[in-house]
Amino acid sequence: MSQVKGIPYGLSDFNRIRNGNFYFVDKTMYLPLIEKMPSYLFLIRPRRFGKSVFLSMMRTY
Repeated sequence: MSQVKGIPYGLSDFNRIRNGNFYFVDKTMYLPLIEKMPSYLFLIRPRRFGKSVFLSMMRTY
């Protein structure tokens, strides 16, 4: 029987989520768009909406 994927609740490290057995919504398609934007980017989203994971993904990229 295969291992059930977990939900990375409370994890904000992209590498741990990627290397672990967790669900993850891939947002890497937005990275080239962000590279072309002006030097300041203001991420405004509600709590627990994935801002820290997205920033960690950008750091890894």
